[in-house]
Amino acid sequence: MFDLRYHVASLAAVFLALIIGILVGVGLSDRGLVDKYKKTLLESRVANLSKQLSNASQRSGDLAREQRAAQTYINETYPVLVRNRLHGKKIAVVFVGSVDDGTRRAVERSLNDAGAQQLRLRALKVPIDVLQVDSALASQSDAKGYVGKGRLEALGKTLGDELVRGGETPLWNGLADALIEQKAGGSKNPADGVVVVRTVPPQRDGTSRFLLGLYEGLGSGGLPAVGVETSDAADSAVAVYEKAGLSTVDDIDKATGRLALVLLLAGSQSGQYGLRPSAQDVLPPFQTPTPQGG
Repeated sequence: MFDLRYHVASLAAVFLALIIGILVGVGLSDRGLVDKYKKTLLESRVANLSKQLSNASQRSGDLAREQRAAQTYINETYPVLVRNRLHGKKIAVVFVGSVDDGTRRAVERSLNDAGAQQLRLRALKVPIDVLQVDSALASQSDAKGYVGKGRLEALGKTLGDELVRGGETPLWNGLADALIEQKAGGSKNPADGVVVVRTVPPQRDGTSRFLLGLYEGLGSGGLPAVGVETSDAADSAVAVYEKAGLSTVDDIDKATGRLALVLLLAGSQSGQYGLRPSAQDVLPPFQTPTPQGG
């Protein structure tokens, strides 16, 4: 009867063979020789490996070798699987708190590798100064209905919708000094999706209600909205993102996380993805291309 060590060694050998095969495949793809069938085959293999990786992440001991092998395989397939998957898409990025350079680079790499571009970036001052916000709102005739602590969630939701939809953004224009710490990109063009990063600890009271509304507003337009964080985040925001209806990726610093983000922004099944026990799976399912002619 085979023991566990033999089983793990066999799995490792299989993964090694697959990795060698995919390295050859990636080399061919760079010369434009990988056709749609081969890419679909890669997607199928990676989907199966993500399942095994998810299972292995729940166990310990000798099976850690299996997890590392699966991670290596996904790392090598990543360039092929994301290439042009978001071609021409324009994505808004929101930092709740100051911009974290490492997370920003990971998000930008995901977008660039998939052929998308960052449409605009907004980093918010957190916690919010409710008195300053109310003062700014009171000076705008069309915004007075949002004045008061009881209206913070509604305010956040409208701001989230404005940020994704673009066009005229009267609330953001009037509250820029009170809410925005850093910005890049204009506000006119509509976004095709949004990425949210929280870099501050969990908030309380008025700021907490405001942020919940903001997250709900970012995801209210039917476009992909994804909250992301690194695998070593001290204060996870996954629970609050999920409560607001956003998809999540908890390992954006890894190739699996960047691939998951790209798939979600491309319209894959929403949900909570990553390597933590709270995730429903490592990766979203790959979308099956619709055959031409229906």
